[in-house]
Amino acid sequence: MVVSSCSSDSEGEGGGGGGGGSGAAGAEDVDVRAELSKWTNYIHGWQQRFIVLRGGTLSYYKDRADSNFGCRGAISLHKATVKPHEFDECRFDVSVNDCVWYLRAETKEDRQHWVDILESYKVESGYGTGSENSLRRHGSAVSLHSCGASTASGGSGARGLRALKEKLAELGTFREILCRQTDTLQRYFDALSEDGQSPPMPAELSPVDFRGEAITFKATASGVLATLQHCAELLQQREDYWKVRMEREEAKRKRIEDLYKEAKEQLQQARIASLPGPDLEEGPHSTIPEDEFYDAVETGLDRIEEEREARLARSPLSSLPPSRQTSTGPPLSPGPRTDPGLLTHTLWPDIDRVSMEQLQHALEGVGTEGSSGWQIFAEEGDMRMYRREEEVDGMVMDPLKAVHKVRGVTGHEVCHFFFRPEYRHDWETTLEQMTVVENISDEAMVFLQTHKRIWPANQRDALFWSHMRHVPDSEDKDAHDLWLVCNHSMTLNDYPENMGKCVRVKLTVCLVCQTRVDPPKNGANITRDDITTKITYCSVVNPGGWAPASVLRAVYKREYPKFLKRFTQYVIDQCQDKPIMF
Repeated sequence: MVVSSCSSDSEGEGGGGGGGGSGAAGAEDVDVRAELSKWTNYIHGWQQRFIVLRGGTLSYYKDRADSNFGCRGAISLHKATVKPHEFDECRFDVSVNDCVWYLRAETKEDRQHWVDILESYKVESGYGTGSENSLRRHGSAVSLHSCGASTASGGSGARGLRALKEKLAELGTFREILCRQTDTLQRYFDALSEDGQSPPMPAELSPVDFRGEAITFKATASGVLATLQHCAELLQQREDYWKVRMEREEAKRKRIEDLYKEAKEQLQQARIASLPGPDLEEGPHSTIPEDEFYDAVETGLDRIEEEREARLARSPLSSLPPSRQTSTGPPLSPGPRTDPGLLTHTLWPDIDRVSMEQLQHALEGVGTEGSSGWQIFAEEGDMRMYRREEEVDGMVMDPLKAVHKVRGVTGHEVCHFFFRPEYRHDWETTLEQMTVVENISDEAMVFLQTHKRIWPANQRDALFWSHMRHVPDSEDKDAHDLWLVCNHSMTLNDYPENMGKCVRVKLTVCLVCQTRVDPPKNGANITRDDITTKITYCSVVNPGGWAPASVLRAVYKREYPKFLKRFTQYVIDQCQDKPIMF
């Protein structure tokens, strides 16, 4: 990866906002450009993109030449989160709310370099940690203002209490002054009374008992003060009550705010997690649960089946390319009798050995259920499906054996449609592309098949030879003839494993067909009503990759019976009203 930095030559680049300081300006005037891998979607996966960091904005283009025509997407770093991936040492994620960019560098050093650049930019430009501190400072000012407003509105009771206490103090002062004045007057009149002199007094006034008046005044003043003191205590108690209640309300409000923030973060994480990103794909560190993995695969398989049914409903034949219109395809040829060219081919020893081993395996019975390890997992009409649970290095490799009876077609016809490449797209619904790598003879070919991707599983391909054979010496004396098709994985230097984005599947499949004929009465000609074919289908498949074992077994249980019924019905439809080929 080449990372280039240069001064921005765009006028006013990164100059918005004001007051950023020289450090921020220096960070925003630098361009960082490089080619990184960016996750596009679950169909195209990782793609090479030209990434540019300029003025606080991270942009991407399809390639370097495309950068002159406008970016394909941009994300602001001002509030972005940069997170190195936990397991992938070359990957890092840049996210703002629900928008997430998954990026990969070529090496872990390049990834760290990018992470450092993005984080340092946020710090230098006044965002990141500084932004958080700034927000905290603003928050503190708002909190102080709110507290002041709360005190201004709810603190009027405190000021009234202080004013009441001041008035009480003033009343106490007045009381002391009055008491002193009363005592002075009382002493004056007591002195006059002792001298026997009495001051002249108007006739309309009777003598006044100043001592009684003084006692009455003192008692009244004391009562007033006691009452006012009691009021002050009540106000204090009321203020304490409202203070405790306000503290409880503030604590409750804080808890609600914390819960809201937590729920918002969880919702944001759930939205990000629900996006079909690379973390949910099949892999050693996939975060998708097994039940959701199976649900997604099941939905993908259902969609493929619906597309096939819709295509057949529109036009069973005209919707297919001319080379795949099976009703006008090559006629059934006489049975292959081991082409001499095949006997001299380098693959022949392996083809002959594996085919005979698989034939012997297919003709063996399953015994009593459970005694030989075989367990029946599907049963419908004449069809029985058995499996043995086996795992190799944690990968499911359950051997499968299916037994079925089909009326109206011969074993030669069944094997013909299973072997010939021109028919395979019609009954193999998951097949995306098929290439005949080598046409060894009419009875042996080498195929490379690429299957449709079903998210979140990785796309698969298979490289194998396929051989069709007539077995003249059958041990079953009731069988009119016996045919087989054997497919077995192989390796070729021109087609290595993990070619492109596919996971290579290893397989061994054998289809054995035994034709039985019920002799017609009165020497009549044999019709299709007199023909029954016993089909034995055996397979051992190593799917590769990291798909969960429980998901694989659930998919096998669902798909194998559907496949066998679909294929045999296809053969019956193609052979109807056509001459019988033994």
